[in-house]
Parts: sequence; structure tokens; C-alpha cells
Amino acid sequence: MKTFREDFLWGGATAANQFEGAWDADGKGPSVSDMCTSGSYTNPKRITPVFEEGVLYPSHEAIDFYHHYEEDIALFAEMGFKTFRLSIAWTRIFPTGTETEPNEAGLAFYDRVFDACRKRNIEPLVTISHYEMPYGLVEKYNGWADRACIDAYVRYCETIFARYQDKVKYWLTFNEINMGTLPMGSVLSLGTVKGYSGPLMGAPDNPQERFQALHHQFVASAKAVRLAHEKYPQFKMGNMSLFATMYPYTCNPDDVVETQRQMQMTNWFCSDIQVRGAYPYYAQRYFEENGIEVRMEPGDEAILREGTVDFYTFSYYMSNCVAKNPAAEETSGNGLGGLKNPYLEASDWGWQIDPKGLRYTLNEIYARYGIPVMVVENGLGARDEKAEDGSVNDDYRIEYLKKHIEQMREAAADGVDLMGYTPWGCIDLVSASTGEMAKRYGFIYVDKYDDGTGTLERSRKKSFYWYQKVIRTNGADLENE
Repeated sequence: MKTFREDFLWGGATAANQFEGAWDADGKGPSVSDMCTSGSYTNPKRITPVFEEGVLYPSHEAIDFYHHYEEDIALFAEMGFKTFRLSIAWTRIFPTGTETEPNEAGLAFYDRVFDACRKRNIEPLVTISHYEMPYGLVEKYNGWADRACIDAYVRYCETIFARYQDKVKYWLTFNEINMGTLPMGSVLSLGTVKGYSGPLMGAPDNPQERFQALHHQFVASAKAVRLAHEKYPQFKMGNMSLFATMYPYTCNPDDVVETQRQMQMTNWFCSDIQVRGAYPYYAQRYFEENGIEVRMEPGDEAILREGTVDFYTFSYYMSNCVAKNPAAEETSGNGLGGLKNPYLEASDWGWQIDPKGLRYTLNEIYARYGIPVMVVENGLGARDEKAEDGSVNDDYRIEYLKKHIEQMREAAADGVDLMGYTPWGCIDLVSASTGEMAKRYGFIYVDKYDDGTGTLERSRKKSFYWYQKVIRTNGADLENE
């Protein structure tokens, strides 16, 4: 039976704003995430236009990868990582996003990080923008609502492409770009929250502004891809989507059609543009019914056509059910909720666990696009407990990952060109949705807590040794001993 390819990219995934810390070190400016407070499952994180006294902003220290990168990358190498997905903090390079000259100290930091990876034969997989647009662009332009952000982003790409052309091969333009199709995307993804103070999920929603801002991201992404293809043919450029797999709640045709409609605009819309190079047919009716008119400038359509990606990447945590007239219990999830599936269990945060849904999703993606696919986020957020001897027995995480890797193996056997797997939060970090440390994903435990205390000491969980074996056997041995 066909299994994972020999050059399969096993690794792990992180984001600068959730684990680097050193938020204002060496010339770095504030990002949108730096303006977000801590929160929890029951107490929403907030964004504030100015820092409030006595309030914890968890990204400011996070787990301080900035000063621990050598130690952390050595641990990744010990596990056997072939690749490490990380993001560059835009505001380390251009502190407000508006500068014409980059910050050399920021560039030098990533030189050191990439060199540390290369020294250990780890291929960096770099997300160019991962929920950390410069807050200066929010204040000046209301984020991506203004086309000026396209030029700012392209200038940033020109800088990092030139600097790291010999150190980075794989690039992703925007993290979970389809978050912009959802109201909560206005804060983290689009930055269209000038002057807003309040809950992350509670920002005023303006669909016209949101889809216009998203269009600007599409143009920026396509320009970055086109630039890479023209000047750096060694680069491989990818997109990155949040994939929220949906099933009809019943076989009532109304539920089936409603599921198809939601799948189109939530899961396919952005990648249809980034992979196929044009707005899909079904978007027109959605725009008409929701009073949205996307304004394009001459040349935008050509840019989208010319800037299509080389490979498709996505996050997969869960699935949900959809009904036209829901009467079932709702559940939460990564970015959006849905109806509870009676056949599935859920995590402590209410995210439904659906390994077979990953195989289904991989097949759907590959059938649609026919380009290499990579799962760049997947994992279980849980309340890990440290034993007296310092160990963390996270069998629940091993079981979760084992079942998902089994289904990836099935998808590879189905014929999907699956190129890699980077579980989310391979080292404990700050949760993007809740701003807490208690929701841990990592193979590596970090001594850091929700009140901001902790020694930042790193230690290996049981899953560390299990994943080490998985990588060593190229996914053949998934047993938990």
C-alpha cells in the first residue's frame, strides 16, 4: 500500500506573535496581536488601541523564543524535524509597516534562526504574515481596507525574499486567509479595527469593507507569488487556509444545499482565487445577496491570474454539521462553530475530533486543485498536568495525532500528493483564539502560565518521544508504548 513519500516533510508549526516574545526588542514595532489581552474559554480576549495598566498582553513575552531559539531548534532537531513552520514578525522588519528602509536588527534575528535550522538540516517553512500586521497600518489606513497595504506588504516581501533567498525555499503568503470571510477576521487577519476597543469576536462587522480588504490581500498575495516566480525560481509559494470541514446535519436536501453554500464561501472561495487565479462563479450571487461590491483596479484580474500558488496548505482541527433550519446543539471551533455531530467526541474547548474528516478533506482538496497538499496545522489543545518528576503523560495528544496521521496515510494511499505535516504548537505557546497558555498543544512543555508567571524552562512530554519515533519510521510506527 502506498504510504508517505520518502521526502515527506515532518515537522511542527508556530507563529511569531504566539511564541517569540521580545515584542519591542531591537526596534520591533507593535503588531495587532501585541495589542491583544489575555483571555480564556469563558473570558474573551480583547484588543485595545492603547495598553491598559495592570492588564496582561501575552504576546509581549509569550515563551520568549527570541532568546531561546537555539535551545528550541535543537529540541526540534532531536525529534527529527525535516521542516519547521514559523512566521516572520512583519514589525521586526518594518516596525510600523510604512518605513522605506528595513530594521537591520530584525533581519539579523531571522538570519540566526534560519542558520540554526539549516545547521540541523531543518527546512524552514515561512509564513510571511501570520495574524500580526503592523498596528501602525491599522492606525494609518484601517488595515487592509486601504490598498496602500498592498505596497507595504510587497515592499516587505521584496526585502525578506532578497535577504533569505539562500536560506528559505518554502513560503506561505497569508495564514488562514479565509478568516477574512468571517466577521472575526476583521481583527487578526484584516486589521480593519482602527480605534476599536473590545472583544476579539465582537468587532463591528462591515461585510463590504471586509471583502474589499480581502481583495487587497488577494492582490498582495498574487504580487508576492509573481515576484518570487520571476526573481527566485527556487522558491515554492503556497497559500494557507483554515479548513472547516462541514457535513449536512441530515440528508434533507435543504441541509445538503446549505452545506454546499457554506463550504463554497468559507472553505473554497479564497483558495479558488489563489490556486485558480480568478474569482469563482458562485461568489457573484453571494455578493449580490449581501450588498457587497468588490472594487477592482485595472490590472487586478491579470495579477490574480499570474500569481497562483505552487502548493496548497491548510489547518485542520475539527469538523461541524450544518442545517438550513438548525434545532440541534451548537459547538465551538477554530474560527467558527456549527452543529454538534452525534458521532464525534470533542476536546476540552468543544472542538469536535474527526480524524476521518481529514482524509475526506485531503481528497476533496486534491481532487479540486491537483497540486501538492500539506497539513500545516493540526493538534489537540489540552490542559497538560506536570507530574512531580517533571514528566507530562499526554496519551490523549498521542491518540489524537495517531488517528489523524493514520487518516493522512489513507489519503496518501488514495493517491493524494501529500507533501508534509506540521502539527500546531509543537512547543507550548499562547493560544490565538483565547490568549491563554493553559490550552497547550506542544510536544515540549514550557513553564509559563496564564498569569504571566513561569521560569520558561523547556521539558519533553511523552508525545515528544512518540513523535520522534513517528518521524524516524516515516509514519510506519504509530504505536504508543
